[in-house]
Amino acid sequence: MVIRQRTSKLDDGAIMKLIDTQLVPLSHMSEKEINKIRKEIPLRMNRGMTFVVSPEPDKAAVAFIHFLMHGELLYVDMMAVSPKEQRKRYGQTLLLKAESFAVSRGCRRSKVMVDEGNTKGLQFYQKNGYSAIRYIMISRCYELEKTL
Repeated sequence: MVIRQRTSKLDDGAIMKLIDTQLVPLSHMSEKEINKIRKEIPLRMNRGMTFVVSPEPDKAAVAFIHFLMHGELLYVDMMAVSPKEQRKRYGQTLLLKAESFAVSRGCRRSKVMVDEGNTKGLQFYQKNGYSAIRYIMISRCYELEKTL
């Protein structure tokens, strides 16, 4: 397996499939809101950074993490791992790669939002040092934070 930066032509189809199958079902948004966000994803992917895990350098992603950096804050925007590739530490590897990249650019804290009901996601981030700091009623998600 290879960890590399996202290549738009190679990875975007696989990333959209991961978003549709792994993230959208956990969302509490209406179909109309989800469709609006889906249209914005290509623009969103061009802001910030995306690392992927792929079987070989020229093969499409089986896992990805997309993140943004604002001053001292790393914001984990989206992360998903293909069901067949779960439990192989790809998520943890991608998270650590994003965190160390962000630290090298001056980030000191990391934040992530996890949808209500995404028990696996909450457990994953808590195992990796994140703590829930608040619940956001309007978006039905938890905000978690970690000092880097």
